[in-house]
Amino acid sequence: MAHRISVIAGDGIGPEVTREALGVLRAAAEIHEFEIDVTEHPYGTDHYLATGEKLPDEALASMAEGDAILLGAIGDPRVETGMLERAIIAGIRFGLDLYVNLRPIKLYAEHLCPLKGVTPDQVDLVVVRENTEDAYAGLGGILKKGTPDEVAIQEMIYTRKGVERVVRYAMDLAVKRDGKKRVTLVDKANAIRAQDIWTRVFAEVGAEYPQIERDHAYVDACCMWLIKNPEWFDVAVTTNLFGDIITDLGAMIQGGMGIAASGNIHPGRVSMFEPIHGSAPKYAGRNSANPLAAISAVSMMLDHLGETEAASQVEGAIAKLLRTGRIASGKAGEQKTTEIGQLVLDELRAS
Repeated sequence: MAHRISVIAGDGIGPEVTREALGVLRAAAEIHEFEIDVTEHPYGTDHYLATGEKLPDEALASMAEGDAILLGAIGDPRVETGMLERAIIAGIRFGLDLYVNLRPIKLYAEHLCPLKGVTPDQVDLVVVRENTEDAYAGLGGILKKGTPDEVAIQEMIYTRKGVERVVRYAMDLAVKRDGKKRVTLVDKANAIRAQDIWTRVFAEVGAEYPQIERDHAYVDACCMWLIKNPEWFDVAVTTNLFGDIITDLGAMIQGGMGIAASGNIHPGRVSMFEPIHGSAPKYAGRNSANPLAAISAVSMMLDHLGETEAASQVEGAIAKLLRTGRIASGKAGEQKTTEIGQLVLDELRAS
């Protein structure tokens, strides 16, 4: 039976990097002898401007019947900032209850890291970011907009169910990983007292995992230690807002946005995978965007689908190409998008 993959290439560089990622996905399917059934969806700015349609309910229902979603990028200066991101990206995350945002932070080659003297063995961690609550839940609004009396409110929302299930996911991940068997809770409960729910749930769930060491860092200290001692971290679990921030910091430690990928996961259900970079409209159509993050998203997707050998081979090809310098970095403009895609394909077929 074929894996059913929904694809939204989206805006800006999204179609270009997604094209290369799909090429790698098809090659991996051929090499490892599994089938894929790809359905491409048009949603994004061009489609919205032509039709007024964002993400219709029937499209989300169709994606829910599949096995995985591959997203390129959403965002375009021709429309209101955040409108389509909320409708499409958040629409899928919330609509399909993709409560885990999974962000591996792994350094493949020392020269990619901007930190002096940091080697690949020191940067291999995973951030588990809660993905459906916090300030992103959308509770709030603006009163008397544009006047001297304007008030803007955005509520941080945490539920016991939401916190517990993501903490448990992080604990289970630490058990499975060949790592330090340590989970670090990142919050700001000393200043944001509502986050005490994270402290208590982390202690309660953690007690069920005696083989896992529990650690804690306030978010400001976490950012400091990520730079000073990234080797301390194995699995980190955190809130939606803080996870959004620290994973971008992690991306730079591993070599930049052009390498970093993420999964939006509901275990056992359809999940979405994407590069964490934006749509980068200034690079669109230039064949200069680095597709490695989108290809890494395919590796994560393959792992989620149970195609672990294929996932490992794709990741291994990326790592080897970066270590040997055949792909110089994750930066845009250093090599053509199509050239990098072909290098990954060649390495896959040679390995």
